[in-house]
Amino acid sequence: MDAGRKPRVGIIGTGAIGGFYGVMLARAGFDVHFLLRSEYSTVVEQGLHLNSAQHGALSLKPVQAYARAEDMPPCDWLLVGAKTTSNVELAPALIQAAAPDARILVLQNGLDVEDSLRAVLPESLHLLGGLCFICVHRAGPGQIEHQALGAVNLGYHSGPASAEPGLSQAIVEEGAALFREAGIASQAMNNLHQARWQKLVWNVPYNGLSVLLKASTTPLMADPGSRELIQDLMEEVLQGAAACGYEILAVYAQQLFKSTEQMPDYWPSMYHDFLHQRPLELAAIYAAPLAAARAAGCELPKIRALYQALSFIDRHHA
Repeated sequence: MDAGRKPRVGIIGTGAIGGFYGVMLARAGFDVHFLLRSEYSTVVEQGLHLNSAQHGALSLKPVQAYARAEDMPPCDWLLVGAKTTSNVELAPALIQAAAPDARILVLQNGLDVEDSLRAVLPESLHLLGGLCFICVHRAGPGQIEHQALGAVNLGYHSGPASAEPGLSQAIVEEGAALFREAGIASQAMNNLHQARWQKLVWNVPYNGLSVLLKASTTPLMADPGSRELIQDLMEEVLQGAAACGYEILAVYAQQLFKSTEQMPDYWPSMYHDFLHQRPLELAAIYAAPLAAARAAGCELPKIRALYQALSFIDRHHA
């Protein structure tokens, strides 16, 4: 990247996550390019519109939108906002849109979601993981609703800087600074695997129960039975993390539980996938941590039961 030039950013998967962060980065003056598929013509004609409780009504028009990755300019940063269920299929687009020494940032939920991409990407590309703490959903083609929060924490997964802690940390700090310049809270994480287990403390109970019980966060937190189940599931995540060598303090789960009570009523992303008959992200959020815990000699019976019920729904809901 030329000195003095802001990084060129590519958004791979312009849904709720990609659309929100892409609009915010473009608003801050970054050169942002959006890869779209089904919504391409709508976004070209009407632009991207973000209705944010925090930032107000924001619109981006015209949008630098593309239906094919080969039409995109080489990007210094590629933000992956697509679902984990399509990771391997994204590799050709990422390779096509990546500038030399590009940083690919995976903005997805779940454990070890970077691994499938790493296996099909050139060694020359840096791969990072990003954890988004945000309440956001796609309301329609090019329409994004942002209810609360928005922070992104970043960690280095693999690539040319793997053997150089100083360089890998500098790349992570570069990414965090990019988000902060766009008005988004962001910090570097020393241990990406630990951070992904921490994110599961929220994702495991609320994503799955929203589908199984067809309930958003407010009714889930209001009912004594579901409150107890949420806490039990959180405790099992802590047990699984500990078995794999990652200590997460009980107070962390308690803080997440209390903060969910205070945030606006929210339908988690897995419910939106269920509602629109998309595949559920069960492999990353449930199967991977269950397998990791079992390999470490730890069984998580309530998480396994939730996973089994969701797998039945996923096989039949279409």
